[in-house]
Amino acid sequence: MNSSFENIIKSEKPVLIDFFGSWCGPCKMLTPILKQVKDSLGERISIIKIDVDKNQELAAKYQVRGVPTMILYQSGKQLWRQSGVLTKDQIIKTILEKTNT
Repeated sequence: MNSSFENIIKSEKPVLIDFFGSWCGPCKMLTPILKQVKDSLGERISIIKIDVDKNQELAAKYQVRGVPTMILYQSGKQLWRQSGVLTKDQIIKTILEKTNT
């Protein structure tokens, strides 16, 4: 997973990574919000969900201590990081401000 993850975050297209736990209530609230973000931004962004329990090594490498944690990457650079649930509008506004989409 690590090498494919590295390739994913090097993309020119912004990538929003959602580190989540299947047992986490706020993570379940975030899932439909991220779907709305994807519906709004379409091909301008990729959204990837990573289960911290199945990818503990990756979560540790990126110092994910709480879920949900969203990290925005573009061209291999971390542009933004946030733990907790945000609204669709807050997430879209942040993506548009931080990237050149």
